Amino acid sequence: MTPLEIVTKKRTEAIGRIVSSGYLKGKRVSVGMATCEIAAGSKEVYDVFKEAMSGGLANVYLSQKGCVGRCNLEPTVEVIEEGKIPVKYGRVTPQKAKDIIERHIKKGEVIQEWTLDALSALSEEDKKSVLKDFVITLCDGPACSYMKQKKFIPAIEKELTKHNIKDKVRLNVSGCLGMCDKGPLMIVNPGYTIYGKVQEADIPEIIESHLVKGKPVNRLIIEENHLFNRFYRVFGDVDFFGKQMRITLRNCGIIDPESIDDYLSLRGYEALAKVLTSVPQDDVIKEIKESGLRGRGGAGFPTGLKWEFVRKSESDEKYVICNADEGDPGAFMDRSAIEGDPHTILEGMAIAGYAVGASKGVIYIRAEYPLAIKRLRIAIADACENNLLGKNIFGTDFSFEIEIRYGAGAFVCGEETALIQSIEGSRGMPRPRPPYPAVKGLFDKPSLINNVETWANVPVVILEGAKWFSSIGTEKSKGTKVFALAGKIKNTGLVEVPMGTALRKIIYDIGGGIPDGKKFKAIQIGGPSGGCIVEKDLDTQVDYESLQSKGAMMGSGGMIVIDEDSCMVNVAKFFLEFTQNESCGKCVPCREGTKRMLEILTRITEGRGVIEDIDKLRRLGNTIKKASLCGLGQTAPNAVLSTLNYFMDEYVEHIKDKKCRAGVCKNLINYEIQDNCVGCGLCKKKCPVDAISGDIKKKHEIDQDKCIKCGLCWSVCKFNAIAKK
Repeated sequence: MTPLEIVTKKRTEAIGRIVSSGYLKGKRVSVGMATCEIAAGSKEVYDVFKEAMSGGLANVYLSQKGCVGRCNLEPTVEVIEEGKIPVKYGRVTPQKAKDIIERHIKKGEVIQEWTLDALSALSEEDKKSVLKDFVITLCDGPACSYMKQKKFIPAIEKELTKHNIKDKVRLNVSGCLGMCDKGPLMIVNPGYTIYGKVQEADIPEIIESHLVKGKPVNRLIIEENHLFNRFYRVFGDVDFFGKQMRITLRNCGIIDPESIDDYLSLRGYEALAKVLTSVPQDDVIKEIKESGLRGRGGAGFPTGLKWEFVRKSESDEKYVICNADEGDPGAFMDRSAIEGDPHTILEGMAIAGYAVGASKGVIYIRAEYPLAIKRLRIAIADACENNLLGKNIFGTDFSFEIEIRYGAGAFVCGEETALIQSIEGSRGMPRPRPPYPAVKGLFDKPSLINNVETWANVPVVILEGAKWFSSIGTEKSKGTKVFALAGKIKNTGLVEVPMGTALRKIIYDIGGGIPDGKKFKAIQIGGPSGGCIVEKDLDTQVDYESLQSKGAMMGSGGMIVIDEDSCMVNVAKFFLEFTQNESCGKCVPCREGTKRMLEILTRITEGRGVIEDIDKLRRLGNTIKKASLCGLGQTAPNAVLSTLNYFMDEYVEHIKDKKCRAGVCKNLINYEIQDNCVGCGLCKKKCPVDAISGDIKKKHEIDQDKCIKCGLCWSVCKFNAIAKK
C-alpha cells in the first residue's frame, strides 16, 4: 500500500472508532480545556459533566477541546446534537453545568442567555443593530469582487424588503474566503450554509426559500467544503468567529487535542502521506515557495527559501526545529495552537524533514507551558505508535523522530541562535551571523527553524495547493495571521484573519471596540519589539510591509489595545523594562544602552526629567538599533521611539508641566478633595498614612506632604468628591 492508501485506511478506522464510541450518537459535550480555560475553572465544570456521565446519563459523549479564542467568556462548553446547530455556552460555572445537563441535555431547552452571542459585551443599542435572526456574508475577494457593484447588494435588499424581513437580516461583506474557483460566494447564518457560483438571478430564490421558508437551495450549496468549512465554522457568536478565517487554528476548539483519531478524521497526516507517495523533495520546497508562506515568528522571512537553503547544505545530519519559546507580553498564540491541535505541528515538521533531508526534529518550548508539553508528549507517542513518526514512516525509507527540549523562560531564546545555544546546554545567548543556522546550526549541523504558526500552515499548503493558499492575503503577505487581542478591548482572545485585513476591522468588528465608552488611543503591535499605531492609521492593512511603514512590526502577533486612560510614556517604560530585564548582556549596546534609556524614562515619569532627555532617548535608541548583535536588541528601543514619534506632547507635558494627563505616573498626581465632599469620613478611614483630616459632615483636606499617591481615597469615594490633578 502507498502512504496515501495507508492514511486513508487509518482515517476510515479512526472514524469507525469515533462512531462506535458514541461520539456521533445522541449529544456530544465538549468542554474547553486550554490553559486559560482551566484557569477560569473549566476542570471543575468538566468534572460535573463527567460525574453525570458516570451517574447514568445516556447517549451523551464527553470530550475536551483546545482554545476557542473567546478568553473573556471562559470557561466554554459546546453541546452538539446531530442535525442541529451546535450551541456554545460561555462563563460556565459548575452550577451552570448542572443546569445545562438538566435543561438542555435532558429536556432539549437551549439556555439562550448563556450562549456566546448573548454574553458578548454589546449595549442594547448595539444588539438592536447587530444581532439579527440571519446574517448574510458576501465574499469580496478577487473572484467575487463584482458583488460590490451597485446591482448585487441592492438586489438582496430589494428581496428582503419584499418579504418584510429586512430588519431581521444583517448583510456583511468579507475579505477573500479562499474558494476562488467556487465564487461568487454567499454564506447564510445560522447554520453556516455556503452557496457557490451565486448569480444575481439566484437571489430571489435564496431569500424566499432559505430565509422565508427555511429550505436551503441545495443546487447552489457547496458540498465538498471539508477543509473550508472548518476554517469558518461558526456556532453562534457570529460577530467574533464569522469575520475570521481560521487556517492555523482550523482544528482548535473543534477536535479533542489528545485524540489522534479526531485529527485523522479531519485529513490528519494526509499531507505527509501525499508527499511521501508522489512528491519529490524539491517539489515540496517549490510548493512552499510558490505559496508565499512567510515565517510567522517576526521578520517574515520566506519559508520556502529558508527550506531551500537547508536542503542545499550538505551534511550527514540535519535538524528541523520548532520554536515554541513564546515570550512576548500578551502573546499566547503558539501555546494555544499546540494545546488545541498538536498533531498539525508534528505533521508540518515531518514534511519539512522529508523535504530538506533531516531525520531529527526538536520542539523547543518553555517549561511554563505544562499543558502544551503534556499534549505534545501524547501526540508524539500516538504518532509513533501509528507509524506516523519514527522509523520508516508509512513503510517508506523516510524516518523522522521528534524530541522536546525545555526553555527556562528567557525572552532572548526566541532568537534562533540563542535558542540553539540553549538546546545545546549552553547559556542562551545569540551569536554573530553568518554562518546562519541553515548552514551551521544545532550541533554545527544545518538546521531549519520555524515557529509554531508557520508549521501549522504547512499541511494546509500541501493539501490545498500553493495556488489556493497564495490567493489569500496581499501581494507580498500570503495566508492568514493569528493575533492575541489583549488590553482595553471588549473581546479579548485569539483571532485569525487574512493578511491585508484592516486594523479597524480587527479592533471594532471582531474585538468589539473599546469598553466602557472610552476612546481608542493606540495599539501596540509586535510586543516589546514592535511599535504603536494610532487612530489616524487604523485603516492600515495587517501585513509585513504596511506595518513596517508605520513604525510597527508583525512580530509574533501580540496586539495590546490602549485607551485614553493610559499614559504612553509609562507604556514605553513598561516595554523597555521588559526588554532591559531580558537582555542577555552579551553586547554593550543592548546591555548598557537599554539601561540608560530606562533610567531616563524613570526620571521623566517621576517628574525629574529635562527637555534634553528627549534627544538622548532618540540618540540612544537609534544607536542600539544599529549596533546590537541580535534582532531582539535591535528592536528593543522600538516602543520608546514609536511613542516619541506619535506622543511627543505627553513627553513634553511630563517634563515641562510635571503632569501625567492619564493620571498614571504616581509622582505627577495630586489628589484633591472637591467642594462636593459630604464629610462621610470614608477616605480618612482608609488612608494608610493619615494624610486626610476633617470633621464629620464637613469638607476634608489632604496633606500633600504626607500623601503617598496610593489613590485609595479616590477609589473608595462614593460621591466623586476627589479629583486627580
